Amino acid sequence: MANTPLTRRELLRSAALAGMLLPAAGALSACATPAGDSGASQAPTAGATSAANPLGIPQDKPLEIVIFDGGLGEKYATDIHEPLFKSKHTGVEIKHSATKEIAKTLQPRFASGNPPEFVNNSGANAMDLGALAQDGQLYDLTALLDAPSWDDPNVKVRDTILPSAIELGTYGGTFNVLPYCNTVWGIWYSKKLFDEEGWQVPKTWAEFTGLLDTIKKQGRMAPFTYAGKHPFYIYETILTLAAKIGGVEVLKNIDNLQPGAWNAEPVITSATAWQEIGAKYLMEGTTGLDHIQTQLAHNKGQVAMLPNGSWVENEQKDTTPEGFTYAMFPLPDFTSSDAMPYGTVHSRPGEDYFVSAKSANPLAGVEYMRAMLSKDAAGRFMELVSTPTIVKGAGDGRRLTPGLESVAAALQQAGTNTTFFRFRQWYLPMHDEVAAATGQLMSGRLTPKQWADRIEKKAAEIKGDSSIVKFTRT
Repeated sequence: MANTPLTRRELLRSAALAGMLLPAAGALSACATPAGDSGASQAPTAGATSAANPLGIPQDKPLEIVIFDGGLGEKYATDIHEPLFKSKHTGVEIKHSATKEIAKTLQPRFASGNPPEFVNNSGANAMDLGALAQDGQLYDLTALLDAPSWDDPNVKVRDTILPSAIELGTYGGTFNVLPYCNTVWGIWYSKKLFDEEGWQVPKTWAEFTGLLDTIKKQGRMAPFTYAGKHPFYIYETILTLAAKIGGVEVLKNIDNLQPGAWNAEPVITSATAWQEIGAKYLMEGTTGLDHIQTQLAHNKGQVAMLPNGSWVENEQKDTTPEGFTYAMFPLPDFTSSDAMPYGTVHSRPGEDYFVSAKSANPLAGVEYMRAMLSKDAAGRFMELVSTPTIVKGAGDGRRLTPGLESVAAALQQAGTNTTFFRFRQWYLPMHDEVAAATGQLMSGRLTPKQWADRIEKKAAEIKGDSSIVKFTRT
């Protein structure tokens, strides 16, 4: 008999069931269905519906919730979302847990057919959403969009959230991932420090490098750092600048695995510029530090700036000095010929949540999402974790922290000039390769061309792998 190569799903399933997967981000982040399972999900039977229970969820079955214990913590779930859900479903027992390693914790349960109902899939050890979608593990959330909103039975949930959240949560034509936060990335700094030193927020690349030079010459702190152990923080910055230089098509081509997308001139130009920043201005030891260590160095005045997302203020709230005053600025203009104007930011709904299609009580997970998307729940979430959400008007009348005020101002300034990429969620092995290559780029072990060629090779490999479902961005 001829040898038949294992498909991607079969290989992952075999490894998971044999306990062969290692606790590394890339190794554990793909999911598999149980052996013998076709991947098709079974729709649960809804019970009697009512104004308080429009989805007809059972009132005598538990709901298991697993939260990523990262920058947002877990108190928003235990103190806001779960009590709100219980206010209408007192008989439903909530089984809550939190972990910093989602894939390592949940992979065996998905492989054995016993997943929790609700998962906050985030962090460096997140599960592979593309593989989850391919394997039928993500519950169809169309019922959520068409359900009456928690606040007003005459308004559907879909009309209370940003349309981009629906776009970004759709895999293969089905909305089955809820990106709850409207995350914004930029360069973060202490406004207090900038005011004291008389430093101006740079709007051009020359102003940016000039400021870095000034800080370096003063010698009191390093000009720049990033989470060296998690190179996503800097490859996000490289790609955002590439899109600013060349336009949104640059990232669409990357997402669509177009040949030559990584060798496009705007991408190489951006990679070259950031490699030069790495060679001249990085805090000593950056490549060996994680996000918490670099953020702590920022709080301690050991470094002036770092790239990050809008969760950072909340993540560092316990170590931030009094009056630090977090703020962010968008990437400066690289030249006057940039395709996108000053103020362009990487902004997209993120922090993904999903309901497990093969869990015992998936409709309860959908109902929990409906509670999360109430204006009150989203507004209180914003206040607690200093992060905007996809719920329209959730921040109206709310007390915002300095960092969140800065994010809101950046979004207002950007308007429609926002950009994002999706390959990180679609093809996790691609993310792993980009991260590894970018670490080498920033340490000078790869030239920008070698960096691009390495990633091009991985993109071609994924494109040519028939076992991997492909997604298209239009």
